[in-house]
Amino acid sequence: MRARITGRTRWRRLTVVMVPTLLASAALCTAMARGALAASFGVSTNSFTVSGRTFEIGASTLAGRGFVQFGVLDRGAHATYPEALSGIRSADLYNLCQSVVQNVPILGPVTMRLTSGSSRVPAHADRLVADSHDLRGDALFRNINIGQDAATVRGVPGVRGAPGGFGEQADTVRIDRLRQQTRSVSAATFRLPGLHLSVRLGSHPCF
Repeated sequence: MRARITGRTRWRRLTVVMVPTLLASAALCTAMARGALAASFGVSTNSFTVSGRTFEIGASTLAGRGFVQFGVLDRGAHATYPEALSGIRSADLYNLCQSVVQNVPILGPVTMRLTSGSSRVPAHADRLVADSHDLRGDALFRNINIGQDAATVRGVPGVRGAPGGFGEQADTVRIDRLRQQTRSVSAATFRLPGLHLSVRLGSHPCF
């Protein structure tokens, strides 16, 4: 005999499924409020308050020496954003493009876009730190450690994570067709040959 599933039964089953999800969400919010997430992720090495707006960075190739990566929290004026910090001691970026699209009242979307370098002359950054939530490309690492305690990475001077946090480091990194979405970038020096900054109506992102 097949059991009859009534509307009330369906509601009870849905409630049972939803409860663990709601509890997990509540636990995450509580952990963030109490600083537990910050303790496991660590706070970004950036010394500024982020706007929270996502911008794009693209390059045909990124070639770097001294690479570290671990989780961090970016601090905004009204929110906190979990990100993956990627630090590179010395980085060359070929055909660099950076863009941000903002919606402006009456005008609609407006794109601010920066380009620099070429396929022969790269943009260059020392102690480059990018906090990203999406990174894509074809990557090659040399002498990489994955799962290293984030507090013990040494690839970039002064850039370390929280003790017990998940980290990785490598002697060198190369990423072809770099596509990165980030909320903050900093560098000790940033050389931008052939710099071109444009502001245009409409949506014209790097990728």
